[in-house]
Amino acid sequence: MKQGKIDASVYLLVLIILLLIGGTIFTVFILRQDPLEEIFAGDRVINTLFIIEDQKKPLSSFVLLYYPATKRAAVFDIPGEVGLIIQQINRVDRIDTVYSPQKPDPYEVEIERLLGLDINFSVVFTLENFGKLVDLIEGIDIFIPSRIELLEEGDPILFPSGMVRLDGEKVRRYLAFRHEEEESEVVHTRRQRVFLGLIKRLGEQNEFLKKPAAAKFFHGLMRSDMSQTTRTRLFDELRGIDTDRVSAQIVTGNIREVSGQRLIFPYYDGSLIKEVVRQNLSSLTRQVEGTMTERVFTVEVLNGTPSSGLARRTADLLQGFGYDVITVGNADENDVERTEIIDRSGYDAMVRIFADLIRCQNIRSEVPAPEDMDVRNFEYKADFTLILGRDFNGRYVTNR
Repeated sequence: MKQGKIDASVYLLVLIILLLIGGTIFTVFILRQDPLEEIFAGDRVINTLFIIEDQKKPLSSFVLLYYPATKRAAVFDIPGEVGLIIQQINRVDRIDTVYSPQKPDPYEVEIERLLGLDINFSVVFTLENFGKLVDLIEGIDIFIPSRIELLEEGDPILFPSGMVRLDGEKVRRYLAFRHEEEESEVVHTRRQRVFLGLIKRLGEQNEFLKKPAAAKFFHGLMRSDMSQTTRTRLFDELRGIDTDRVSAQIVTGNIREVSGQRLIFPYYDGSLIKEVVRQNLSSLTRQVEGTMTERVFTVEVLNGTPSSGLARRTADLLQGFGYDVITVGNADENDVERTEIIDRSGYDAMVRIFADLIRCQNIRSEVPAPEDMDVRNFEYKADFTLILGRDFNGRYVTNR
């Protein structure tokens, strides 16, 4: 009888172990089948590389960071002319030098090194297929700030100013053209608008794209490292993005000529863009009551030093962190000793986050009392005014 009880307990223990092993195997199988499950389980940000390819080279490359829990996103635009020491070829060259349509992985690795993050997925569209996708979803809406007329090839195409819905052919032309006198920043801004317009339209047409005929055509237009099931689920998630609250941030730096090429070398040997990415990740995942994380705070940057261009460079830095710089200029004096922040927002937590970015402790509040507000005065002042002093080294406030 005693032996029977022992045998029963042994059988029960074996059964429990088998169930645990079976559950583990099942979980691993599911995670391998759908990598998104692992990301959701770990409560992580989804990082996806989107490439628009023209003549077997990236025309545009965007890294989309998306946190499902807050449905917030950030986009980083990677210019092909970013200059790096490319480890795979052991020389300084353009980042897109290592790109190959058949094997984009080396290019993806260099972008990971540049941004300091892991890319979970990648999606590649040729320029031709990008146009076909735009036609499939019945066009995308793009804001065009000023009228453009293209006469270079074929029939002339007119792009009127304002909010315009473009079809596939016009989107291809809009993406690819570039006037000789046009600044690089203008070209990238134009392509960023197209990318964000696509993400928005894909969200609007998400259910249509799941229909069998549409789905077959849609998934045939792209190359990716995902199964169709994972791609479908990824685009399901991305439809939660409010693209009106997302602005693409471009990798910036010092322009130098190397071997006859003009290359962009990221500021501070690449440490600045990595910090911008970290701050964006922190902002995406930060849970704050109310709508403060959704609000874009405005900044006025004033140069209180003799250093020419300091305010402009600092404005670029702050825009990289997601702030809306509405004014750049000179302070009343050019011998300001200590950098100062004037806070008009009234949100102590937010001004503290802003101050920590540049390690500034000198904060002054000018929040008007309700009874002092004049509704007839329509002059708008920024949430934060940053007056740069001699203790600012271009990145941080230093202890002098």
